[in-house]
Amino acid sequence: MMKKKNMIALTFFILSSLLVACSNNENMKVETNKESSNMNSESEESMEEGMNHSGSKDIPDRLEEANNPTYEIGSKANITANHMKGMEGAEATIKGAYQTTAYVISYPPTTGGKMVEDHKWVIQEEIEEAGEQRLEEGMEVTLTASHMKGMKGAKATIESANPTTVYMVDYMPTTGGEEVTNHKWVTESELTVN
Repeated sequence: MMKKKNMIALTFFILSSLLVACSNNENMKVETNKESSNMNSESEESMEEGMNHSGSKDIPDRLEEANNPTYEIGSKANITANHMKGMEGAEATIKGAYQTTAYVISYPPTTGGKMVEDHKWVIQEEIEEAGEQRLEEGMEVTLTASHMKGMKGAKATIESANPTTVYMVDYMPTTGGEEVTNHKWVTESELTVN
C-alpha cells in the first residue's frame, strides 16, 4: 500500500514538473514572439522613413527649364536608376525638366553619422559657390540642397559632373508604400520610354 502511495506521489510530482516546464516554455515563446514582432515593426517603420523621399516642388532660383526635353511634363517614363529601394522599374510621372549640370558627391552629413558616398544627384544651382562654371572633380563645395537630412550646409567633394537634363518625378515604389512626390533628381539617361 505504501509502495502504491509513493508511486502515485512520484507520478503526480513528475506530471506537475512537466506542466510547469511546459507553461514556462509557452511564456518564453510568447515573449520571444512579442520581441520579434516589435523588432520587425520598428525596422519596417525605419525602412519606410528611409524610403519616403518626397520633397517640395520648389526649385532653386537660377534653375532654367529645359527646351524640348525628351520627357515632357505630365508624360510617363520608366526609371532605370536605383538610388534607393523601390525606384528601379517604377513608372515615373514627369513633374519638371531642367537643363543643368548634375553632380555625384560625397559628404559627411551635418547631423553626424556615416559619410555619404557617391550620392546622385546634386545640381549646379544647389551648390553655394557654383556660379555658371562647371565644377571640377575633387573640388570641395558647400551644399544648399536639402534632399536628405544632414545635407544642407554640408561640405561635399565633387566626384563627377554630368551636363544633362534633370527631371523632378513622382512615382510609386515597386516595393510598395506611399507614392514618392517631387523627387529630385533623375537624369535623362535614367529614364526610358514606357
